Amino acid sequence: MIDTALSADVRAGRLGHSTLRPDGVAKVQGTFQFSGDLTADGVLWGATLRSPHPYARIVRIDVSGAWKITGVEAVITADDVPGVMTYGLIDQDQPVFASDVVRFVGEPVAAVAANHPDACRRALDAIVVEYEVLQPLTDPEKAVDGSFEAIHPLGNVFRQQRIVRGDQTIEGPIVVEGSYELGMQDQAFLGLEAALAVPDAGGAGVELHVATQWLHEDRKQIAACLGMADEQVRLVLGGVGGAFGAREDISLQVHTCLLALRTSRPVRMAYSRQESFLGHVHRHPCRITMRHHADHDGRLLRVEARFVFDGGAYASTSSAVLVNGITHAQGPYKCDNATVDGWAVRTNNLPCGAMRGFGVVQACFAHEAQMDKLAAAVGLDPLEVRLRNAMETGDRLITGQVVESVAPVARLIRELAAMPLPSEPVGGHDLNPMRLPGGAGRTADVGNVRRGIGWAVSIKNLMYSEGFDDYSTARVRLADGIATVKFATAEVGQGFVTLAGQIARSVLGVDEVVLDQIDTQVGSAGSTSASRQTWMSGGAVDGACRLVRERMFERVATLHGLDPLGLVIEGTEVVDTVSGLRLEVSEATAGIEFDETFEHHHRPTEDLDEFGQGNCHTAFAFAAHRAVVDVDPELGLVKVVEVATVQDIGRALNPLSITGQIEGGIAQGVGLAVMEEIIQLNGHVKNASFTDYLLPTFLDMPDVVIGLVEEPEPQAPLGAKGVGEPPTVSSTPAVVAAIRDAIGKDLTRVPVRPTDIVFG
Repeated sequence: MIDTALSADVRAGRLGHSTLRPDGVAKVQGTFQFSGDLTADGVLWGATLRSPHPYARIVRIDVSGAWKITGVEAVITADDVPGVMTYGLIDQDQPVFASDVVRFVGEPVAAVAANHPDACRRALDAIVVEYEVLQPLTDPEKAVDGSFEAIHPLGNVFRQQRIVRGDQTIEGPIVVEGSYELGMQDQAFLGLEAALAVPDAGGAGVELHVATQWLHEDRKQIAACLGMADEQVRLVLGGVGGAFGAREDISLQVHTCLLALRTSRPVRMAYSRQESFLGHVHRHPCRITMRHHADHDGRLLRVEARFVFDGGAYASTSSAVLVNGITHAQGPYKCDNATVDGWAVRTNNLPCGAMRGFGVVQACFAHEAQMDKLAAAVGLDPLEVRLRNAMETGDRLITGQVVESVAPVARLIRELAAMPLPSEPVGGHDLNPMRLPGGAGRTADVGNVRRGIGWAVSIKNLMYSEGFDDYSTARVRLADGIATVKFATAEVGQGFVTLAGQIARSVLGVDEVVLDQIDTQVGSAGSTSASRQTWMSGGAVDGACRLVRERMFERVATLHGLDPLGLVIEGTEVVDTVSGLRLEVSEATAGIEFDETFEHHHRPTEDLDEFGQGNCHTAFAFAAHRAVVDVDPELGLVKVVEVATVQDIGRALNPLSITGQIEGGIAQGVGLAVMEEIIQLNGHVKNASFTDYLLPTFLDMPDVVIGLVEEPEPQAPLGAKGVGEPPTVSSTPAVVAAIRDAIGKDLTRVPVRPTDIVFG
């Protein structure tokens, strides 16, 4: 268990304490300015016209009707893009506006700017687009086998990758296999996409305020499409109401800037909820087959697997998601032999990209179901079979890479097993219907409800992979005892704005830390994704603070005739460990400013070779989950009672923040397990609203019990591992395992639907 209680000494906000968020009060009171709240004098509204077809040829576009609408100031199509016509994080294959072919429902075709949202709506209605509707590719297997014509000049396969390691002929005496499927999950952030673009006088540049995960990458793509130098495009982070991967890709950024430059006026764009479902990427649906070979003691001998990720119409990060999925196929277990084949393919479904867990969620669902099958086949407890195979530091992955990260897998399992199970019976001691499957509907009878317990363990890579030059930059200034910290790290709710202050206070011995505006007027911080910002931007802030501290020590040593190597920070004082001199930091920095910038890089990684071998990942984190569920097998209803977890975190820099990340991650894992899925029929979305796309509410959330394993990570600059993704990775398979335990059926798809429980 972890203690997140706040005490008087915590208010100073040093590392290791549960420090409150600087933006917390404003968000609770409703005064925090999110990107959707932005406006400016003389602002126009922007809106996008989107394709109603998943696949069609554009015969003609007639925008003349839009110009007849009172209040319209601009109408733009592909013909009005002054720079490169396409963008993308890895492959630049997605057009700013479709000009010849549309490849998914919702693809942008045109945009307008007007003096009122109603004028925008009427202008969009007045644009005539004539389509020649084509037969869409919606089955990813047809992209794999090549039976469908190419729907894009770059083909229907984003990437194919094989992993071959060890003896390919090994067949164990115990063999278990299964086929698994995961539906498309939405990131479902509450703060919708919104941006405000303000053009420079004379159109020499533009400033964009936007909710994003990666300011500098956005700027690079936007500038290219605008035909401008990067320096002409300035990005400022707008308040972000959640992200989870969906804000890594370009959505409305280029459109907003184009309209602002065309009209020479500020332009504001904001999506509706329905448009948001069409306007950002989602978690990849995936089909997986796995076969595990083991000896009679349940020890893994070989893993065989096949993955097919449906990337939708455009590449986004599909190739990287594929690599993450297949390289984690073994799970957190020892295995010397493997054969894994994987494809990420293009279809006319909604585009997919980054989402919390990034391909490993899919792999974990499959390998944990397999471990339960293996346990049953050899007559072992589900935890015992995992303990016998538990990965340790120094083991090799199926890519041949040595796991140099702290890998306390067995400890996680044992500490999780020691946690007490819920003491309350089905329905609680008071038989509260809200504690039963179905809740307020009073549909379940206590006598029909069965309780189940399920387990899952995960490994998740941290930071980027395959040779990506990942780095983060921070600038720190110290004067008169006040530290000012500048970075481009997107604060999307993960709490880096808290951590940055904690680092500065701890390293520099100050109480007051000012966080400068988050924008592109400092070097890149990389993306807020891949559980990387604590490690990368934390390392950058720490490095900059240490450079400043070194200069401060040199000045104090010069003024007082001391050796700077003997100086340390104690509280808010500079202390000489030899003479005993004590000097307040505010006094040591009076009338002078120290200003340093630091760029933090992690160790290099490398691409996989043709056999999937190579040191492609940077580091790893581990987690274990236990779920307790109540199920009504006749009605197909599920109540997730509790999710307990023990997570490998390296070092707890802010226990309160860790708790929030774990609880939020588990909420998304529970959602994927039992309710969340975007439904598409022949490429058309059927549930693009929070009425029909079901999310866990407060009443659906289980009790969450948390244990932390603190074994500082030697590679990490602060000893801490990122904590955002592991809670989502193995909570889903734990919940599904608990449902299987309750009803005795082999559930192989998520989300688990009532029909799967009743008829599966």
